[in-house]
Amino acid sequence: MNPDVADLRGFYASPLGKAARRSIADAIGRIWRPSGDLEIAGLGYCAPFLDAMADGARRCLALMPAAQGVIAWPAGSQNCATLVVDEQLPLSDACLDRLLAVHALEYAESPVEVLREAWRVLAPGGRLLLVAPNRRGLWARSERTPFGTGQPFSRGQLGELLREAMLSPLQWRHALAFPPLRRRSAVGLVSRIDRLLQRCAPALGGVIIVEAEKRLFQGLPAAARQQRRVFVPVFLPSPSSRSGRQSHRDTQSAFAFAGRRQ
Repeated sequence: MNPDVADLRGFYASPLGKAARRSIADAIGRIWRPSGDLEIAGLGYCAPFLDAMADGARRCLALMPAAQGVIAWPAGSQNCATLVVDEQLPLSDACLDRLLAVHALEYAESPVEVLREAWRVLAPGGRLLLVAPNRRGLWARSERTPFGTGQPFSRGQLGELLREAMLSPLQWRHALAFPPLRRRSAVGLVSRIDRLLQRCAPALGGVIIVEAEKRLFQGLPAAARQQRRVFVPVFLPSPSSRSGRQSHRDTQSAFAFAGRRQ
């Protein structure tokens, strides 16, 4: 079930949400550095992370799923957010250089269809940066955060989904290595050692972050050939003593019994 956009905004305004935002934004910044003259979009709830990417971009859009709801973004400026169906984005083919997806795949009815739609709107060589809950992490076990209310994924599952959508994984990272504690003092303490925890036990990070590139060509396996009945005409001579009607029946029978499987 999709969380409400107001709940997502409230979470990122809380002490725990602010610490989560810093951890994820730091991991995103180590993969995607600011670069001008790019067409960029965020799918899901990416508002906390798009501000840093919008500076210098030719265009930056926030695409928020209909089941989640939409809020104006960016604050204090002309609105660049819109409500969308995640499997049918209102964008033309190959129009984006980068697509960031946060709080998107875990709530999708068909994750592979969402990724195929991402492939469609990305330009040749375009990059997708996907942030998804880690099945092995602590955050996926806590329903007090948005990362514990959707479908979590393992690294292998994400890799298989990406390859099925003709997206090639390039690099992997983790974030949210600290536990989802709500007490302000505890959040401040554990979030300071987030990078250290990621180096010691990266697989236990709350989210998996993967950058993938649009693949233009892919070989398709040939479908297995099924057996089918093929009728080969075989004409048999009819005895002269039989009537023409009987001879016709004999010829039909010859056709019927000459079929064989190939």
